[in-house]
Amino acid sequence: MNFKTIKLGDIVLFNPKESIKKGTLTKKVSMDMLKPFCRDIQNFEIAEFTGGTKFRNGDTLMARITPCLENGKTVKVNILQNNEVGFGSTEYIVFRAIEGVTDADFLYYLVCSPIIRNSAIKSMVGSSGRQRVQTDVLKNLEINIPDLETQRKIGALLKSLDDKIELNNRVNKNLEEQAQAIFKSWFVDFEPFGSVMPDNWRIGKVSDINMIVTDYVANGSFASLKANVNLYKEKNYAYFIRNADLKSGIFNVFVDKHSYNFLAKSVLYGGEIIISNIGDVGSVFLCPKLNLPMTLGNNIIMLKPYNHIFKYYLYIWFK
Repeated sequence: MNFKTIKLGDIVLFNPKESIKKGTLTKKVSMDMLKPFCRDIQNFEIAEFTGGTKFRNGDTLMARITPCLENGKTVKVNILQNNEVGFGSTEYIVFRAIEGVTDADFLYYLVCSPIIRNSAIKSMVGSSGRQRVQTDVLKNLEINIPDLETQRKIGALLKSLDDKIELNNRVNKNLEEQAQAIFKSWFVDFEPFGSVMPDNWRIGKVSDINMIVTDYVANGSFASLKANVNLYKEKNYAYFIRNADLKSGIFNVFVDKHSYNFLAKSVLYGGEIIISNIGDVGSVFLCPKLNLPMTLGNNIIMLKPYNHIFKYYLYIWFK
């Protein structure tokens, strides 16, 4: 295996020039369509081109603005036809493999790796909340890269793992859709009972159910939270579970013991029903059980049924 040290800009085309005639209807991928820490683009729209970053199949798109980059918005384009050009947010950096020099799959995983990702985050400049990656810093970043044949082997191996993850996600999605259809048939449309609610059932409120309902937002003012909650990207005492983490299935934000104790009302044990109450309002998740203590992030409602079995009924009901 042969490695050589070289500048990233010598083996990658940054924001390669492409042309789309203004007014053309084509595929658009906006930032909110990217799923955190997910290789594949989950959705797109057909829109009139008026401007934006342009790309082709095989290109890697990385968000260059905070907090999208930190939240893991990096994808490999796979939704276009041969010779089709798509467009999206101006806040993307496009990485394109150079034929005969770099492998497109290897390049995607390289961009996702701490080698590129951490350097990009450290290079950010601008006002708070609107910081952007300095592309020139990445172009001049020196990295150790293997020969093309080794790149292809590494890229193919990692791609096969991601393909299996995507297949499992589709299977799980299908099973959950089936569960929701059965639930609706029984508990909404009452189809097994002649479309009439059984006499021994009743209409009630969620508050009638024996459960704990916690709204994290009520757990102190923003100022007190800011003063008492310290977030870490490296492992510390407890996971800080956010809406974005539940969406991606990747949990990499932590708090120390002081912050965990401050958030005592928001402690999670696994199995809680979690609902977002701002932004992507109504997103519903079943909290996993992780290998460290857990506490709830901000702007999320947590429902904790006392009955272990009943939580699945409520989860599907809220979904």
